Amino acid sequence: QVQLVESGGGAVQPGGSLRLSCAYSGFTSVHYAIGWFRQAPGKEREWVSCIASDDSSPWHADSAKGRFTISRDNAKNTIDLQMNKLKPDDTAVYYCATIQAYGYCIGFSDATSMDYWGKGILVTVSS
Repeated sequence: QVQLVESGGGAVQPGGSLRLSCAYSGFTSVHYAIGWFRQAPGKEREWVSCIASDDSSPWHADSAKGRFTISRDNAKNTIDLQMNKLKPDDTAVYYCATIQAYGYCIGFSDATSMDYWGKGILVTVSS
């Protein structure tokens, strides 16, 4: 059974940094895409970043480019999201999600395409 467990959230001041981690297990295919979504209060869930088994490089939403970096540790079965220069608008619950048997980030921005979700973790950016 696929499991995704997020960690590393918390509160930080504007301009600060946080590193989120997602531990994954039980993948059913060597081909997969995995990444992060977020949902702020009163807003729809939006895609943040993606990394995939068959893509040469990760993908980031425009809101994350230049500030967030997604990485993967295959030995530990984890992905990390390094978030720098955080803004109050980054305040949200962050979710780890994956598509199985598909190894590309194309289409990953569509939340309805995800096969599995983590429970989410809160990130609060406030002074």
